[in-house]
Amino acid sequence: MIDREDMLELTRRMTPARSSVGRVAGAYFDAEGYVDGTFNTNFRKLSVADQTKNLAIAKTVPFSRTNEQLKDYAVSRKLRRPGSLWQLLDGLKGCGLKNDALLDVLYEVIGEQYQPGYPYAFYLFHGSYDVPVKGTDREWMEGSEEVYTYLIGVICPVSGDYEAGKPEYGFLYPVFRGRSSDPEHINIFEELPEHPHRELTAWMLGG
Repeated sequence: MIDREDMLELTRRMTPARSSVGRVAGAYFDAEGYVDGTFNTNFRKLSVADQTKNLAIAKTVPFSRTNEQLKDYAVSRKLRRPGSLWQLLDGLKGCGLKNDALLDVLYEVIGEQYQPGYPYAFYLFHGSYDVPVKGTDREWMEGSEEVYTYLIGVICPVSGDYEAGKPEYGFLYPVFRGRSSDPEHINIFEELPEHPHRELTAWMLGG
């Protein structure tokens, strides 16, 4: 189960003034899953308006209804075989999205897995959150317990000049649980849980 307080703690660090997001990359796809264009930029070099717009997309995942729209899934050791999606995600997390070759591989496999019949975008956010120490009286203290490094991926329909619509699918990896990193699990977001993207979740979890 996902603790709502863990997710709210993350979203409080997703404002332009105190953003834990350091980089954003992504790709635009046509209706058949072919890449139309890509982007990769230092998040802090974006204008405040663009930071706000991108953070609204990223926050959709942790700010969604926990255990309804956002659910917890285990990532087995078997899934982490060489050449797997998880090896790719761990590599992207480790390099802070600064390896365009790895990103291109990810975009290619996403396009192979998802052809919804309309143009869409995939956004990938990399963040590092210096988790503050919380005392026994639940007050914040100086110092940090650990640095939680994470990826948030989001799929949105697009229209016009690559204008992103409402996020419809996404993930948070690794999970932020008990104010610490849990790399054995992933949180998957569905805008409409009653109409899930089964093909994407099955691909991610090897089903």
